[in-house]
Amino acid sequence: MTAPVVTRFAPSPTGFLHIGGARTALFNWLFARGHGGKFLLRIEDTDRARSTPEATAAILQGLAWLGLDHDGDIVSQFDNAPRHAAVAQELLSTGAAYKCFASQDEIAAFREAARAEGRSTLYRSPWRDADPATHPDAPFVIRIKAPLTGTTVIRDAVQGDVTIGNDQLDDMVLLRSDGTPVYMLAVVVDDHDMGVTHVIRGDDHLNNAARQMMIYHGMGWDVPVWAHIPLIHGSDGKKLSKRHGALGAQEYQAMGYPAAGMRNYLARLGWSHGDDEFFSDAQAREWFDLDGIRKSPAQFDLKKLENISGQQIAAADDAALRHEAQEYLAAAGQPALTQRQSQGLEAAMYCLKERAKTFPELLEKAEFALVSRPISPDEKASKHLDPVSRGILGELTPHLQTVSWDKETLEQALNEFASSKDTKFGKLAGPLRAALAGRAVTPSVYDMMLVLGRDETIARLSDAAT
Repeated sequence: MTAPVVTRFAPSPTGFLHIGGARTALFNWLFARGHGGKFLLRIEDTDRARSTPEATAAILQGLAWLGLDHDGDIVSQFDNAPRHAAVAQELLSTGAAYKCFASQDEIAAFREAARAEGRSTLYRSPWRDADPATHPDAPFVIRIKAPLTGTTVIRDAVQGDVTIGNDQLDDMVLLRSDGTPVYMLAVVVDDHDMGVTHVIRGDDHLNNAARQMMIYHGMGWDVPVWAHIPLIHGSDGKKLSKRHGALGAQEYQAMGYPAAGMRNYLARLGWSHGDDEFFSDAQAREWFDLDGIRKSPAQFDLKKLENISGQQIAAADDAALRHEAQEYLAAAGQPALTQRQSQGLEAAMYCLKERAKTFPELLEKAEFALVSRPISPDEKASKHLDPVSRGILGELTPHLQTVSWDKETLEQALNEFASSKDTKFGKLAGPLRAALAGRAVTPSVYDMMLVLGRDETIARLSDAAT
């Protein structure tokens, strides 16, 4: 029977959740969720000098914003150090590894001589096959015995079969002289112990797979399915960096992009399902597979992100959007909406969300529902409130006291009033926008009136008429 799918995301807590790391986490999450498996989280915190609780918190917050929930407890790689060391000792006891007493100076001298003679600087330890009786009472590292001849084939679900000559593999160190395990050992042991079946990670780790396979083979463990995904590049074709803009996932939250938009867009960075650009989370989970991942680097395009985000906002549930708008304000360090404003935003959502690509745009368009009386028109809107326009608004208010408050009736009432003034509704729209929103550019006048209700609409018109 096929083993259940288990994937993992294993970031180093030395900074924020990079956008590339966010996509790696998303691919692992989608693959696990789509196959009814588990998505695990491991914090690779062995570098104690650079790993910080703040960075770990930032990574967890980024994953939470993206909605990438993990199964089980978070694993700390540092906490597993005794287990990693025990595996190195087991490899030593079976002859798959050996003690190397060479000093750093000796290794440096070997490499310097190799460079001078034009031969490989790959270190070959004289202690590999030494008789244990000759071992000195001195510090040592534990090295794995790499195969000396033949080839190692990495069977990769994305890159295909990648062949590496074994003469390119060194007897890598497993355990340092102070007894601490190296990263390459820790990753393999943790992945095995966590039951990881598929290692989905950036293709900058591709060469590591050949070295890590030595540990799997030495321990007699099953090698996971490798899937090394292409890196993300900027619009100039170079590796994504600060010069291309924001790098942290949470920076995009603070910029006002919806999480669904980011998930949708990141899924399309390097993976495709036919020509589908816009899709739901459920569709992504159903469709995602390793066969759809391309080998070539993906290019981050902010305009495409905005387009996808706009479609996700338009398709979202109104209450969910209101909730995420509050989270955006918190992430951006802005004041939260009051209960009245929150209710007004949700009521107005139907006439806002199809025209906004980000939460700042959404809130800008919702200003009429958020602002309180008295309305202070901006400079452009004020031009529509000359004495004549104010007088007309004053005459209009009695006509709105008794009409049915629906779009068709309001449209008829306003058009009839405009005709009575020997003009068209278009001439009334400017003063009405200024009175109701204090802006020259707003949603339709009828939508604003419906959202605000009869009493608030008449009150704002009366304020503007005086």
